[in-house]
Amino acid sequence: MTTEKQGNKTEVVQRTPSTRRKVLAATAIGNFVEWFDSAAYAVMSVTIAGLFFPRYDNTAALLATWAVFAAGFIARPVGAAFFGHYGDRLGRNRMLALTVLTMSGATMLLGLLPTYQTIGLAAPILLFLLRTVQGFSTGGEYTGASAFIMEYAPDGKRARFASVVPTTVGLATVAGALIGFALTSTLTPEQLSLWGWRVPFLLAGPLGIVGLYLRSKVEDTPVFRALEREENVRTQPLRDAVRLCRRQIATLFGYSITNAIAYYLMSSYLIAYVSGELGYSKAQAMLTSVVSMLAYSIACPFLASASDRYGRRPMLLAACLGFVVLTLPSFAVMSAGIGGAMAGATVLAPAYYLMALAVVSALVVLFAFKETKDLSLRRETVLDG
Repeated sequence: MTTEKQGNKTEVVQRTPSTRRKVLAATAIGNFVEWFDSAAYAVMSVTIAGLFFPRYDNTAALLATWAVFAAGFIARPVGAAFFGHYGDRLGRNRMLALTVLTMSGATMLLGLLPTYQTIGLAAPILLFLLRTVQGFSTGGEYTGASAFIMEYAPDGKRARFASVVPTTVGLATVAGALIGFALTSTLTPEQLSLWGWRVPFLLAGPLGIVGLYLRSKVEDTPVFRALEREENVRTQPLRDAVRLCRRQIATLFGYSITNAIAYYLMSSYLIAYVSGELGYSKAQAMLTSVVSMLAYSIACPFLASASDRYGRRPMLLAACLGFVVLTLPSFAVMSAGIGGAMAGATVLAPAYYLMALAVVSALVVLFAFKETKDLSLRRETVLDG
């Protein structure tokens, strides 16, 4: 717990262990909901292709389904700009409540959509619109959650607190894959097409309510409250960021591109490669992805502690070097049976985690000196460059 003075008044800023546990829970469940929804769409893509597009060409329908999935990625930068602007003006907590409400609502509506057979071309159009809303929401969630957790984290333990963001991404991907595997394994094709594909999307409703409830119970971050007291909240934060932080934005863009390539290599391309190129079954391919993402999540506390000890830059460089050195050998090992596929995927997981963790920290500390008087954040910015 710390105190901050405003005139003759002293405000108690709650950074107690109890408050931080609430912050961790609120951040984790909200971020989990966001990425579970994306994972559910990816896992159910083949079924969705047959239900929402004309069936004259299965390949064209699947490509159209993935094109709709890509719409979410196009919407992410727009969502990041919108929610980032909103969070800097009105508060991190309000922004995060809005992102989880938007994502869970859009995903639940997706699970209720009539199919092409029922409403014709309106079905893929509505699917496209809801997927766009999902991507719009995700653009604000990841960066907003990163800022929220980092601004509550104690000095010297920022990476360990920040690790909840990429870890819940991994766990959500695993959960989406496992639910998809369970549904495709236990239901007949008719049952899956009739109602089974809707189950993962409808789960977003109750999950979103839990996330919204937890986030409503946590106050905004001490950093944002300090900005409010000092009347230093920017009225045009997006414009100011572009004007004052061009170098930081360019640096972070490079970090984020590398992180995105690594994540989708592990979570999406790996499944297609193991089943399509190596000839393993879809169940084996999905299991390989699950094992790699579990290894990624388990590595979390160990690599986060190392990042706090040695700094962000050395760990990021180690992650990039690890991918350069290990990617080709790992993929070569994958051809040596399903055990080799799991081993090769698992080797890459820690390198990806290091990269994701460094990006979460960089999202905040690269800009901290522009926005806050929190000395621990400013010191971390100076030390890590």
